[in-house]
Amino acid sequence: MPQLRRSRDVDVSSFLQDALAVKEHLSRYLDLSLEVVEQRLPRSTDDLADLHPGAFRAEDATTFYEDTVGTGHLLELAAWHLSSADYIADTLRLQGMAARGQVLDFGGGIGTHALSAAALPQVEHVWFVDLNPHNQAFVQQRAEALGLAHKLSVHRDLSGTGDVAFDTVVCLDVLEHLPDPSAQLLEFHGRMASDAIALLNWYFFKGNNGEYPFHFDDPELVDRFFRTLQAQFLEVFHPLLITARLYRPA
Repeated sequence: MPQLRRSRDVDVSSFLQDALAVKEHLSRYLDLSLEVVEQRLPRSTDDLADLHPGAFRAEDATTFYEDTVGTGHLLELAAWHLSSADYIADTLRLQGMAARGQVLDFGGGIGTHALSAAALPQVEHVWFVDLNPHNQAFVQQRAEALGLAHKLSVHRDLSGTGDVAFDTVVCLDVLEHLPDPSAQLLEFHGRMASDAIALLNWYFFKGNNGEYPFHFDDPELVDRFFRTLQAQFLEVFHPLLITARLYRPA
């Protein structure tokens, strides 16, 4: 069974200070002044929502996240990480308790968890996977700026990671965006070492007023997801009062 480190031994102060210098990194990547970045962050969620096509078909998900959202997703994710710093910090604490060896960060967005994992001495390498080419380029630039590029590689999908058996899988705030999250669980299971651990969460809910239009919430999809999770994984207890969970292969 995987052994967890104590949460009080995990330092997240660098994230809580400035989200790993995310505003400065955005300024450099987008070639915008810090003042303009500050102006755009508060409206970034509405700007991204305006790109949503309305009726969101499962077969459109890949194209939407890979092409349509562009750099808007960087700003929206940064704004969320800054405004939800306490929540993100707890997921980083949990990651610090569990992560080791070869780490997969699947759908890693702006790279907060990938970069934090790469900074851990018990982590050998982080495999950052994200469909959006801007997310990929941005995280590569951030890794170089933070002196972590030697421990992190960037990939579009899992096929680019070769046949690595992952010791840690991180997939946060991603599964609800996938048209077949059950299949993704099975793919994770097939790539995990026998004593690996997965850090997962999900939110299969479009909101009371449709405020999360990017989420899938079909009852059959959700039911299949939980049946797959229960059949393939065992939950590992952790003491933090957050929605993220730890699992090991059953």
